[in-house]
Amino acid sequence: MSAVPLAARELAIARGSRTLAQGVELELRRGEVVALLGPNGAGKSTLLATLAGLLEPAAGRVERGGRVAAALQAPALARRSVRANVEAALAWWGVPRDQRRERALTALRALRVEQLAERPAAALSGGEARRVHLARGLALQPDALLLDEPFAGLDAPTRAELLHDASTLLRAPERATLLVVHDRAEAWALADRVAVLLDGELVSGPTAELLEQPPTAALAGFLGFSGELREADGASVRLRPGHVVADPAGPLAGRVTHRIPEEDGLLCELELEDERGLLQLRLPHPGPAAGELVRVRIDGGVRIAAGAR
Repeated sequence: MSAVPLAARELAIARGSRTLAQGVELELRRGEVVALLGPNGAGKSTLLATLAGLLEPAAGRVERGGRVAAALQAPALARRSVRANVEAALAWWGVPRDQRRERALTALRALRVEQLAERPAAALSGGEARRVHLARGLALQPDALLLDEPFAGLDAPTRAELLHDASTLLRAPERATLLVVHDRAEAWALADRVAVLLDGELVSGPTAELLEQPPTAALAGFLGFSGELREADGASVRLRPGHVVADPAGPLAGRVTHRIPEEDGLLCELELEDERGLLQLRLPHPGPAAGELVRVRIDGGVRIAAGAR
């Protein structure tokens, strides 16, 4: 049994005549969860479909060392019972008839929707349909499971509850899991590694390492390092709002150019003196007025060398 049931080698993906990414290298290992992030239109769903064999690669190859199952973004449940939906997937997968019922109920039980087994799928709420959709993928017991935004379209409490349950269910020693996620919080909650598809290139690494120490300015900007402190040698320190702290004795000063009210305070943008950059920080209400000078200190951030685009 291969330790790497799915891998991309020098892969290029395309949508129509447009190449979305090329030179993609990615290995999915058993026992590991990998989160795939990227801006809208970057090609995340196209990459997932290509890895699953639903689309042909534009170049390169996909190596499969086991069976691969994909659950696309829309649950697309048939007009039959919940259990029948899961059993239909098992039948297509080639599971013997006498095993399907127990496999289906076990997966539904794991997602805490076993009580819905005989309910018509059309009567499910959005959160329930998401759980059944995920149960259907888990019931197949594939070597590699690919999930396209499994938490999309859910309200915050329902999403948080499903994230909590998925954090243990998605990790299994015999399976590799790749999931396209909407934001960094989902990656933090679920993934051992993160892969970011940005400007046609895929960069991957351990979750904490990549999210906290992105190697390029473009990647840092996408990952929420919205502030920039320029240095004399051409390098820059990229900063999230949490890295900037208001301090009357702070070494840096900037004037407030934008104020964005938030639920728990105010997001302020500061233009630094001497044209050294722009910073963002969060302050309690009512916060400083536009044009007011605010002194700050830096606590964290990532230094990007000159030329690291």
